[in-house]
Amino acid sequence: MTQALYRKWRPKKWEEVVGQEHVVQTLQNAITGDRVGHAYLFSGPRGTGKTTVARLLAKAVNCQSEDLGVRPCNICTNCTAVNENRFLDLIEIDAASNTSVDDVRDLRDKIYFIPSQGKYKIYIIDEVHMLSKSAFNALLKTLEEPPPHAIFILATTEIHNIPATVLSRCQRHEFRRVPLRDIVEQLQRIADGENIAIAPEALTFIARQATGSFRDAISLLDQLASTGQKITLDMTQTVLGTATSQSVLMLIEAILDRQPAAGLEGIHEALDSGADPRNMARNIVDYLRALLLFQMGNAKQVEETDEIKKHMVAHAGAFSTSEILRMMRAFNNVAVNQRVDWQPALGLELALAEVLEPPHNNHESVNKKLPSITLHAPMQSITTPPPTTVPALDMEPENESKVESQSPTEKSTSHDVSLTVVVQAWKQIRMVIKPNYPVLDGLLNSCKPLQVKDGVLTLGFETDIVLSKMNKKEHLDVTRKAITQVLGVDMMVQCIVAKIKSKIPPNIDQNSRVAAALQAGGEIVDIQE
Repeated sequence: MTQALYRKWRPKKWEEVVGQEHVVQTLQNAITGDRVGHAYLFSGPRGTGKTTVARLLAKAVNCQSEDLGVRPCNICTNCTAVNENRFLDLIEIDAASNTSVDDVRDLRDKIYFIPSQGKYKIYIIDEVHMLSKSAFNALLKTLEEPPPHAIFILATTEIHNIPATVLSRCQRHEFRRVPLRDIVEQLQRIADGENIAIAPEALTFIARQATGSFRDAISLLDQLASTGQKITLDMTQTVLGTATSQSVLMLIEAILDRQPAAGLEGIHEALDSGADPRNMARNIVDYLRALLLFQMGNAKQVEETDEIKKHMVAHAGAFSTSEILRMMRAFNNVAVNQRVDWQPALGLELALAEVLEPPHNNHESVNKKLPSITLHAPMQSITTPPPTTVPALDMEPENESKVESQSPTEKSTSHDVSLTVVVQAWKQIRMVIKPNYPVLDGLLNSCKPLQVKDGVLTLGFETDIVLSKMNKKEHLDVTRKAITQVLGVDMMVQCIVAKIKSKIPPNIDQNSRVAAALQAGGEIVDIQE
């Protein structure tokens, strides 16, 4: 029978343990300094190496090498016996199937027998939180004062269920979820060693599905390798029953455009191809989380292809933070729901309906169809503009010697308004739009006013995707109305793709001290004549 990959590739030396350096270093120091404790508690998510490190510790304390710094040596008789699962003094107990007080009493009676092969008898009790209360009580005295030849290593995924009396008798080590990059590198080493042909995108996808668990990641790789074919991203998504990126993108686009039919089509297309509803919900939440990271300036934490990132940039600008949070809550309820509905698609359909339904306060509503309406917002003088962080683009600024002021009641034409005035009023223009059109406000947040020429305001966007969203007649009409209301002029609006170069407003000298302060993170709060 073929040995499972996660067992075959289980680390046999301290150096092979990945992602738990803080635990490994502490235990190595204890071995080198001959200060090994009598009871340890390893806690953390599943598949992060708790049992593996416990076996390494058991092997190291019984290693016959005279050099403490090289233990375990994997050469001596005891190390070889542990590696081959025939070391009699290493006792692994599954607490899930040995929960009673009688099981612990039996262990307690046998612990006083001296080791038969090594120096220490090692008891690894996995899923120790499954022990009954009476079993824990029976274990307490032994944990506190075990015989000198016994070492306990308790492992659990639910440390909050361990009694405080047990915690106080153990040295605690917290295992962390393994970073995505480390999982990908380890999977690549295993694939190379097993001659498994796999695409890099598939490796990343498997690692992400494992959610920080090495064992889960290696098991998924083992499952896919059994096909005997090159493992591609499409094959991975099909075999694992997960929603494709395209299905998630289709759903997000449908929400943005308020097209329920397109959203339902995306859901059913993914489910018909074999996707699990909860997995699809998790993928949607992961995507929305990435949008949130982009909005908060943490794009480096997003592990995705460049193509997907382009879509993320566009969507992060099109949705407000409150909208993204609202969508995450709706789909996360589906992702964590343990019940299987009689209709598999029902949970996703309800979540879609929920996010498309405008909330009671219109400030969080997803973009509405834009009828002919009148926009209203409190008027503010533009002589002393509100704080702005709107950056200028890679263009020559207009020569404006001072800030202009324009009241909506004054009779003027679009030729009387400069780019400087538009930039200073931009935040107020968006405030007029946001209550009823939050998605449009998100699009305007991601653009930069470029120039005012011949009565036409040119707005620059970084990508074609965002430009296509903005370049709808209803969006342009509402923007034009808001400009008219704030500045008192009727100004045409056109949109182009342009690259951002700096955060310096057009009326500020690019080489001035003010420009330097803005580049360092400052913002304009007042302009005095």
